[in-house]
Amino acid sequence: MVVIQKAPQPEPVPAPAVTSQLDRLPELRAATRLSEQLADALAAAIRDGQWQPGEKLPTEGALVERFGVSRTVVREALSQLRTLGLIATRQGSGAYVRAAEAAHDGSLLLAPDGSLKAVLQMVEVRRALEAESAGLAAARRSRKALQQVKAAVRALDAAVARGGDGVAEDVAFHAAIAQAADNPFLLNTLAYLNRFLLDATRVTRANEATRADLQDDVRREHQAVVAAIEAQDVAAARLAAATHMVNAAERIGRADPLFWKSQGRAMAERLRDDLGR
Repeated sequence: MVVIQKAPQPEPVPAPAVTSQLDRLPELRAATRLSEQLADALAAAIRDGQWQPGEKLPTEGALVERFGVSRTVVREALSQLRTLGLIATRQGSGAYVRAAEAAHDGSLLLAPDGSLKAVLQMVEVRRALEAESAGLAAARRSRKALQQVKAAVRALDAAVARGGDGVAEDVAFHAAIAQAADNPFLLNTLAYLNRFLLDATRVTRANEATRADLQDDVRREHQAVVAAIEAQDVAAARLAAATHMVNAAERIGRADPLFWKSQGRAMAERLRDDLGR
């Protein structure tokens, strides 16, 4: 009988110890919103030159693994960096650092009062901003910017279809429209408001998720905005965006009282606490 001996397997060679860029970022604290901490850490690293203009940021998966947070937290943080003008996303490729002159430090002196009423007040602010943003996007959008807007609304629909709340994707959709508007002052204003928009959007979307017909209404309203921007119909884009925000306020006003006693109240109180910091 012939005995065939297996060749000895080589011992695995340990990877060299390398201090990566991610390892130099600070740990996140449990007491503060994780998405804001992550956005602040990444923004500081970008401004310190840890990632150069044109360089690709670590993937969502790498950030999730490094900080032990969910993909939603990572996406919210990246959304904040986009509205600050620090990064740009390329569909199917990832997030890349933008040139320094495109960035904004987020310093704008406003002081929202942080009450339950702040949710509706934020919707009012969004109505003014989003209508003009959509109108300018319709007038100025490039083919590439239009594709980014379309990709953002598809990502939002996909997130909702997967059972997610779509908050980060919703904010990213509106940020893509602002990018298409090609107005740095509008972008800077939205950059400052982004932390408040995330929580206010979370309240409105939680209410809309309570009924399938409300979700369908929101989807149709988004599609109307996109269609007007694609058609370069400025008046229709402004009207569609303003109508979307008016309807969002009305949906909140018609919300089931039980929603406000439970989920809506808790989220609005979180918004109040965030605004009061």
